Amino acid sequence: MRAVTLYAPGDVRVEDREEPAITHPGDAIIRISAACVCGSDLWEWRGINDVTGPQPMGHEYVGVVETVGTEVTDIRPGQLVVGSFFASENSCEICESGYQSRCPHVEFVGTAQAEKLRVPFADGTLVPVPGDAGDDLIPSLLAASDVLGTGWFGAVAAEAGPGKTVAVVGDGAVGLLAVLAAKQLGAERVIAFSRHAGRQALAREFGATDIIPERGDEGVARLKELTGGYGAHSVIEAVGTQESMMQAIRSCRPGGHVGYVGVAHGVTLPGEELFFSGVHLHGGPAPVRRFLPELIQLIVDRKINPGRVFDLEVPLEDAAEGYRAMDERRAVKALLRP
Repeated sequence: MRAVTLYAPGDVRVEDREEPAITHPGDAIIRISAACVCGSDLWEWRGINDVTGPQPMGHEYVGVVETVGTEVTDIRPGQLVVGSFFASENSCEICESGYQSRCPHVEFVGTAQAEKLRVPFADGTLVPVPGDAGDDLIPSLLAASDVLGTGWFGAVAAEAGPGKTVAVVGDGAVGLLAVLAAKQLGAERVIAFSRHAGRQALAREFGATDIIPERGDEGVARLKELTGGYGAHSVIEAVGTQESMMQAIRSCRPGGHVGYVGVAHGVTLPGEELFFSGVHLHGGPAPVRRFLPELIQLIVDRKINPGRVFDLEVPLEDAAEGYRAMDERRAVKALLRP
């Protein structure tokens, strides 16, 4: 089969790879309908994360089940399914509390930019799509696999809801879908930090009521002007840098909540400032599996259209162009079709 491999920063190749096989009776093999490039993939592409050798890529996927192991009872061949980037049992105490991404037996699903994929813990990880979903829903279902689920978790962690003012730091796919999530959760006001016209427009389409182009301390000052000097009730951090985390904390009012879902790189928190801020912090790797049934139903019912974040679609063979376009900010998110 054809699959994407990262050899070195800036060096993505599509090459032949052996097809995946059932290695545990709880596995499933799916044929990928669509995969995509994630903003977190750019950490390796840019050389910020170490690349020590050829590395298979991709952790977002939607596809059709081809075969299942002998212990799989709920997932069946022929089903269109969506799964999280973390495979989990979904039956232990941690999973049942809603934190499947921290399951003691969690396995990262990291080879999805390919024609086929092995998914461990198939019954606990994969969620079938009800009914006969049209091909036009594939981008939105793919978004549910990570960026929608992650943005949704950020909004939940920040306790976005009715009567709340929510601010979103980051205008990539996760940040934009955090705007959508905050709106769906009933937020009264959603403030998006963005200085890119196309992303500002998409944020407004998803429910943003205000746009702040400034960032850092200037952005914080502007947000406080808009909130009577208090700051937002809920802030979603969707970047993962020192600047973005501090912008999120400083944008939040005392007693408010910060949901952080950007993969942290070099983030250190000043203890004294955090102590006197009086804000709640909660986040980490999103337990996407917790939200998948609800998100898939919203998509199938056509109540949300998160697939709008895909503004570039290329064949799997041209995956490198998807990486380049996102790295150069010519695209918010690139969809790959095998």
